[in-house]
Amino acid sequence: MKLGIAFAFALSIFALAAHAEKIALVGGMLINPATSQVLENSVVVIDGDRISAVGTRKDMAVPTGSKWIDCKGKFILPGYIDTHVHFFQSGDLFTRPDVVDLTRVRPYAEEVAWIKRNLPDTFARYLRSGITSVVDVGGPFWNFEVRKIANATAKAPRVAVAGPLISSVSRPQLDLGDPPIVKIDTSDQAREFVRKLAAQSPDLVKIWYIVDKDHPVDSFRPIVHATVEESHARKLRVAVHATELETARAAVEEGADVLVHSVIDKEVDAAFVKLLKDRHTILCPTLVVFERYGRTFANRLNLTPEEKAWGNPEVIATLDVTKLPFDQVPDRIKTALGNPDAALDRIKKIYDVALKNLKTLEDAGITIAAGTDAGNIGTIHGPALFREFQLMKEAGLTPKQILQCATAHAAKLFGGDIGAHIGSIDKSNFADLIILKSNPVDDIAHASDIDSVMKNGVLYPAQELLTETR
Repeated sequence: MKLGIAFAFALSIFALAAHAEKIALVGGMLINPATSQVLENSVVVIDGDRISAVGTRKDMAVPTGSKWIDCKGKFILPGYIDTHVHFFQSGDLFTRPDVVDLTRVRPYAEEVAWIKRNLPDTFARYLRSGITSVVDVGGPFWNFEVRKIANATAKAPRVAVAGPLISSVSRPQLDLGDPPIVKIDTSDQAREFVRKLAAQSPDLVKIWYIVDKDHPVDSFRPIVHATVEESHARKLRVAVHATELETARAAVEEGADVLVHSVIDKEVDAAFVKLLKDRHTILCPTLVVFERYGRTFANRLNLTPEEKAWGNPEVIATLDVTKLPFDQVPDRIKTALGNPDAALDRIKKIYDVALKNLKTLEDAGITIAAGTDAGNIGTIHGPALFREFQLMKEAGLTPKQILQCATAHAAKLFGGDIGAHIGSIDKSNFADLIILKSNPVDDIAHASDIDSVMKNGVLYPAQELLTETR
């Protein structure tokens, strides 16, 4: 399913409208989470789309002819990276009809059409949130066109993508002819599908390892093995959705490179920690998504000020379930509305496990990459990352650790040549930076105090990023 000629033409109106120039960011405090480097009174020189020099006023001169940007009293960091998003989902109440069927209120085809039309706006909201790169870990084949469009759009993050999820279960409600989730029943089917994906040069291959009474861990394990083997033979990394300890253990034992969620059913054990460490597995905890379905359905949504200010207002307006036509309210929402405390208690129990597991893995030196699962119901594209930061803080991570998860570690998950040149402020890296008004190392809440955002060497005042997205 193509995004459409008309849509592509509309994108050309604003694509690459800005052009990078030689810029010097002068006088700010440079914070490089990759190395814990802090430079007072720094100079960062940008030539085109790359960083050409980094130092202090004491040890280097500001190049003649460069555009001088005074950053005194401000803080310069690498752009944030959200390593778990889904562009085929909007974050609104209608985006997952397999979870709650509201298609009589809004047909799913209309939802997907709205998502495609609003991609430029979604891209801009990521930049407004200081997020200069994202990883889309699963969607229809038109995901690959999203990556192409983002790469040709100035006000857009860098995008890495996976294609349709290789799944143990089917989700026919999401199938409009180009399904985001494909049920695979045999190892041969898995290998054939990986070959089909490989033709699109995905940044990752994604497995949706869903386990329930009808789908035990071991029944899908041969397909995981075949998927990983076929992917690795083509030098493609594999990311796995696995929220149970034994499912995650099996996935890593079979060679998964990335776990895209926290383990939420029980505390991780020493053997699992050692397995992740030995295999150099990256874990993306996606803490925020675990609360957003339940809180939305129970009418207890806890959007942050950043989400309210920078999230898409059309999306947010749909999340008030009390405004649904009474005869169209699904049983799952009726149940949550009837007993909201039960929904909140379930969320608390998940976080009692997930937050402790995150601290255990961080303390053990596992590579943790920040990500939100944005696009799911109630998880807002762009600023949801700041709720993720809050939850990581609740888990016991320090501001420096959280910033590292959202920059240098996240760049490892992004991968490839681009991943090697983002996430840190170093010579020859892409000039993807954020300038903050207050120090996030003192308090991670300051991470959203954004003065301006630089993507690809072009500097955007933060307050102007959402004023015109087309």
